[in-house]
Amino acid sequence: MRLSGNTVLITGGATGIGFAMAEAFLRAGSEVIICGRREERLRKAKNKHSALHVKTCDVTNLVDCKALVHWIDTGFQGFNVLVNNAGVQRDIDFTQGVDAYLNGESEIKVNLEAPIILSALFIPLLIGKSEAAIINVSSGLGFVPAARMPVYSATKAGMHAFSMALRYQLSRLGIRVFEIVPPAVDTDLNPQGRAQRGNFKAGLGPEEFVVALMPELEADVLEIGYGMSAEMLSASRADLDRRFQQMNRVW
Repeated sequence: MRLSGNTVLITGGATGIGFAMAEAFLRAGSEVIICGRREERLRKAKNKHSALHVKTCDVTNLVDCKALVHWIDTGFQGFNVLVNNAGVQRDIDFTQGVDAYLNGESEIKVNLEAPIILSALFIPLLIGKSEAAIINVSSGLGFVPAARMPVYSATKAGMHAFSMALRYQLSRLGIRVFEIVPPAVDTDLNPQGRAQRGNFKAGLGPEEFVVALMPELEADVLEIGYGMSAEMLSASRADLDRRFQQMNRVW
């Protein structure tokens, strides 16, 4: 895909991988819009890059999503790239019952339902646009699930399946569907879980990851991993099962 001359909307674009992608698209010469729930984070991002357009939006709220679509449709006629990046991650131990699952933020709504709905809402705006694309951010945990994060892993497996099916449907309309498959990246995702694991650090920052993935986007690689997650994309079922046992030896 062309990296310059686009108008790109990135959900959850004020921090982490989303913000690193916003910076990369800005550097490439594209117009960038970021949305998120927290106004203070959006303001901080805008203060760093005045060229960013920002919009408060809760992607789990259908009214907010429809308002976002209307705002884009009326204010950004060149809009041609949707990046479904917003996500949450939680450690949930189902051996302790259902309360932990019910009493926290819904990973299913944020990580899976919201991208599905946003894609459906924005597809009419993408039809006929040059270089039209939807970019879904999944995870290596969608291929090798983490036992301590079962729902998150399931939502990312769902994003992989959705990306494959949507890519097939939209190919006839000239809209490409990319899937970005990050490995563990040092962001503010799941701070409580990371703290319980001794303030876990992956040793990979979002900027380094995005620097690596942008040339892959430009080369029209439809499924983009990095390091271990790149290996997962072509691994056999036996290899994935071995990785699952290794990763979940202690959870």
